Amino acid sequence: MYISLSDRRRREDASTGAPAATGRAARVSSTVVALGVVSLLTDVSSEATAAVLPLYLTAALGLSVVAYGVIDGLYQGVSSVVRIAAGWAADRGDRPKHVALVGYGLSAVARLGLLFAGGFGAITAVVVGDRIGKGIRTAPRDALIAASSPPTELGRSFGLHRMLDTVGAATGPVIAFVVLLLVPEGYRTVFVVSLAFALLGVVVLGALVPDRRPRAERARDGVSSAPFRWRLLTAPRLIRLLVAAGLLGLVTIGDGFLYLALHDRLDFAPMWFPLLFVGTNIVYLTLAVPIGRLGDRVGGRRVFIGGQVVLLGAYVLAALPIAGAGAVAATIACLLALGVFYAATDGILAALASAFVPVAARTSGIAAAQTVVAATRFIAATGFGLLWFALGSSAALVIAACTLAVLIPVAALLLRPRASEGGASAWT
Repeated sequence: MYISLSDRRRREDASTGAPAATGRAARVSSTVVALGVVSLLTDVSSEATAAVLPLYLTAALGLSVVAYGVIDGLYQGVSSVVRIAAGWAADRGDRPKHVALVGYGLSAVARLGLLFAGGFGAITAVVVGDRIGKGIRTAPRDALIAASSPPTELGRSFGLHRMLDTVGAATGPVIAFVVLLLVPEGYRTVFVVSLAFALLGVVVLGALVPDRRPRAERARDGVSSAPFRWRLLTAPRLIRLLVAAGLLGLVTIGDGFLYLALHDRLDFAPMWFPLLFVGTNIVYLTLAVPIGRLGDRVGGRRVFIGGQVVLLGAYVLAALPIAGAGAVAATIACLLALGVFYAATDGILAALASAFVPVAARTSGIAAAQTVVAATRFIAATGFGLLWFALGSSAALVIAACTLAVLIPVAALLLRPRASEGGASAWT
């Protein structure tokens, strides 16, 4: 793979508006690289916080697992409130960078609030603010990636971005681990470091990411582009993708729950807890580009469903009633499975959504898919917290695994391409 650091203008694809591939060694735009750096810095911030939040809430603040389930549900799902509106604003104004900048800025402000929050209500408010920022920024950012990528290389571009993003996601928990190693119970020190990286990400976005205007660029190149219309989001392929993603999201529990279950089984010191996030993220960053390229070759639908099968394996590994060396091996395998799951679903879902709608509704299509996932994961986190409280972690995980096993074939049928929907690439 070659990465071009000059944003040369490539010819537009008449049907999608994305730059066309030129030769076997298609280059990844510098816009994608710059957005990857922004996500890297932001994920150092968010994952450093997320790595200590479960223990901070349940151990330092003394909240119950049900309270954590509510907060984790908000962390997973509250962004769904604004994703569609942010996508509409970016498509309507043809300014995805501006909308993304608002979202990144709001999350940085929320990091500041975390330094002063000390109870359930205050923590909840900060989490809501942070996740609303994420909901505003994610779809416009992904639309910028799609606008800067050839239609046959979406998997490569999204994979590269997710790889850089996950470098930050892996670095954040390491920083949290070092802080807790040097400053026992130094949770607020972690929050200060998190704020610094969030602010740096906003600066890089404003200074280095170009202000792409997809519709205006198509018009300059003589390619007509209809303005945004809500009916563009009723494309049958997109609707089926939303239904499939929603069903699977209902049984996708937060990583924090899995890590708490692994912690309870092994009963290791709290300072090691952030390294569970590191294990998952190292696998993710290693596989993001290869799995993205696999999606370019065999189709994003197959890769997406394969990721769900791997998640099922993670649930089973976390629920096994074992101890000693077997528990350690199962924990490592669980972290590997989670990393594969994210590499096979996160960027893949955004790439599928971007390919299933016209360019005028690209941001809104991505936002719709991300909204469904965020909303259903909120339900999943809250429900799983109640199940854990009522039945225990192992029984709750078994129920989640059985439900996921039933829904995977249903999702596969929904995503199966119809004869009338043939396309030019694995993504369409």
